Amino acid sequence: MPISPARAAAFEILLRMERESSFASELLHSQSLRSISAQDHALATELAMGVLRWRSLLDDEIASASSQRIAKLDLEVLTALRLALYQLRFLDRIPPRAALYESVELVKHSRKKSAASFVNAVLRKLSSARQKYQPTSETTPESLARSFAHPLWLVQRWADEYGLASARQICEYDQSLPKTAIRLRSTTAEQQLNLAGVKLAPGSILRSARIVQSGDVTTTAAFRQREIVVQDEGSQLVAMLVGHGSNILDCCAAPGNKTLAISDRNPESTITAVELHPHRTRVLKKLLGARPNERIRIVAADARQLPLSRRYDRILTDVPCSGTGTLARHPEIKWRLQPNDLLELRQRQVAILLSALAQLSLKGRLVYSTCSLQKEENECVVEQVLAESHSDSVRVLDCKTELEKLKADQEICWHETPLTRGPYLRTIPGIHPCDGFFAALLEKS
Repeated sequence: MPISPARAAAFEILLRMERESSFASELLHSQSLRSISAQDHALATELAMGVLRWRSLLDDEIASASSQRIAKLDLEVLTALRLALYQLRFLDRIPPRAALYESVELVKHSRKKSAASFVNAVLRKLSSARQKYQPTSETTPESLARSFAHPLWLVQRWADEYGLASARQICEYDQSLPKTAIRLRSTTAEQQLNLAGVKLAPGSILRSARIVQSGDVTTTAAFRQREIVVQDEGSQLVAMLVGHGSNILDCCAAPGNKTLAISDRNPESTITAVELHPHRTRVLKKLLGARPNERIRIVAADARQLPLSRRYDRILTDVPCSGTGTLARHPEIKWRLQPNDLLELRQRQVAILLSALAQLSLKGRLVYSTCSLQKEENECVVEQVLAESHSDSVRVLDCKTELEKLKADQEICWHETPLTRGPYLRTIPGIHPCDGFFAALLEKS
């Protein structure tokens, strides 16, 4: 019996991620997977993302059944064990025999034939305990980290910052399949998607958003023609906070979803989109469809040292961050991020925000945003920049006021848990129906 295309694809993706520090979402949409069927692609996605979400829980159980230490196992062997155990504990429609057999074959095909008997023995021991996963009823940082497969240091910080109940909701959300949200860019886009067999539900936060209930929007003409954009509702909301201006700067623009949203809300404005990395600049150009001399100007530059001479009345500073608000979509982040990384990120974020503020015109407004849940990257950055700028002309505005205006204009339809924490926008996964975003609104007077 040959190895299924789905398991082979998931196995290769997991190996590449470890070796190349790649992201699963990028590899799952790469050219190499376009030859497999939609059904196999869906299973490959389920397997790869499932292993990433539950990695530490899987490793703990593998360690209990293994005669060798986890750290001593070859990556191919450990990956095959993780794949099989995920199927045994989390998937109901996969026969245990298939999961076991194909993982042994994956080890053989990866030139680790000598380890095949070891993998077989470990998996037979694990398959004898047929229990499916059950989350803990305890609510301590330690139990949450163990039961929901998160690093303890992250869960501890969330518990300290948001409370244990919220920390549990964040962990539960991170382990779930996140909904796909889209932003409609034309009046006919929704009808086109319906005709293409895509079922939509209204957005939970924004009236211009839709939630995909079934179907693949990326295969539709509406998607290819950029009449819709796949974009989390929290991300859409951050772009809305930028408001309306005549000269607008987006400091860290790629992949460009927020830039495009700002452009759609400011059809007569001149927009400068800055991006540091060449490969991300290419992604940005592809999304924006920007060509020379159009009103969207793309500049390849480091946002910490913006090579710009003009001033802007609206600026978005959506800085590179840890991404801890997006772990449901990017679970690999939690296994790569270390506490010390936050200090390095914060230094970069402070430098970018200071650089951006220097480009802000009088009476202009700047949105500082991240998709992080960590205070070090959010409130602490804003407070440090205000202290280092040595200027009384920059002040923090209350985002609640701007959100109330959007509600009055019937752009926001959310009326449940507040979208703010203090003067800042703050969405929390599991509490709000979107990824975790932070935004501060600054004004220069």
